[in-house]
Amino acid sequence: MEVVSCSTATQAMEILKEQAFDLVVTDFMMPDMDGLELLAHIRQEYPETRVIMITAHANVQHAVRTMQYGAIDYIAKPFATADLVERVKASLATPAAASEKPKPRAKASASRKKQAKVSFIGESPNIQRLKERLPRVAKNRAPVFIQGESGTGKEVLARQIHLMSERAEGPYVTINCANLPRELVESHLFGHRKGAFTGAIDDMVGAFERADGGTLLLDEITEVEPAVQAKLLRVLQEREFQRVGTTEPQKVDVRVIATSNRNVGDAIAEGIFREDLYHRLSVFPLMVPPLRERLSDVPLLAKHFVRKYCELYGLPEKKLSKDLMRRFKAHSWPGNVRQLENMVQRGVILSADEETIEVEHVFDEFFAEAEANGSGKRPDEKMQTIEDMERYMILQALSESGNNQQLAAERLGISARTIRNKLRKYREEGHIT
Repeated sequence: MEVVSCSTATQAMEILKEQAFDLVVTDFMMPDMDGLELLAHIRQEYPETRVIMITAHANVQHAVRTMQYGAIDYIAKPFATADLVERVKASLATPAAASEKPKPRAKASASRKKQAKVSFIGESPNIQRLKERLPRVAKNRAPVFIQGESGTGKEVLARQIHLMSERAEGPYVTINCANLPRELVESHLFGHRKGAFTGAIDDMVGAFERADGGTLLLDEITEVEPAVQAKLLRVLQEREFQRVGTTEPQKVDVRVIATSNRNVGDAIAEGIFREDLYHRLSVFPLMVPPLRERLSDVPLLAKHFVRKYCELYGLPEKKLSKDLMRRFKAHSWPGNVRQLENMVQRGVILSADEETIEVEHVFDEFFAEAEANGSGKRPDEKMQTIEDMERYMILQALSESGNNQQLAAERLGISARTIRNKLRKYREEGHIT
């Protein structure tokens, strides 16, 4: 078996565009989207690719629903490596069930573009002002710098800018700078030549080359090493780059959109982020407000997410109960729109075949069982969001590995760099000291 590993579901979706796979083994709990959403994407786009779901929070209802959505197997943690290998072999040995042919990629792409054009939801005054600026921002090739707290919708805004631009039919490539392994940042951005360094067994096409003629989103750009920032500045200025291991410059036509959830002024003052790169990127600086500053949009967003996940999971139309909507309106939303989306998604799943999503479907005790014990939370504080679960799992893995970040990263299937960035974020937010 030849295996390709990914640190996020988004990265997996990008790789699936370029390479065919017989089987995808995915975790359920992931930072960017959950396994069910990835499963739904694979069933729609690559119906012949099989999926095995892994989860640390197994229950019968979840297992049944996972299989209903198209997974061919469901494995609960902890499991023995030998058992996983045997289950994979068995899955591959079983003849694939007859499935519909994949829809033409162009039609699927057009459908996604149509949905994305209306996906930045909001009618509050600060969102309306932001929307009013988008047409002028979109209709040119100048860089855009989007700032805002984590979970506010910066990536959604970036995609909307791309789809409103003259580059809408061109490629749209996203790179999460915070998740890039330190030693492979340049390769992921600029590509490399075979033999350029140990482990470079093939040529690699970088993000700038893949985005030629389109848009490149550099998510959390303030996490890129200063040395690489200098090379990014050169690409923006000269519109050319060099693959690692080559000396020949390569011209490129790419519009760059960058995002950051940091205070950029502080990052510049600390020497983490180059001021000249910031000024080059911020021809159009945009700020996405936190959800607590646009609470009037909560009902609109919640109803949008209900429709989204009912369609995604093939469920009948649902509505939110009045009590749940009151609870949503009173919430402080530290995780912003992403937190609201996660809660609604949970409610859609746990309400099963019921027509109304109630408070108990969202604020379920199943997600409150894991308390304190190194999670950075008070013993009486319940975990109510996917981000809470993510933080608990990271800190628990660090505790169990003796605070060895590399070992904890391997256990969680993420990079040590991601753990460092998460820990810094948790300190800034006051979850740990």
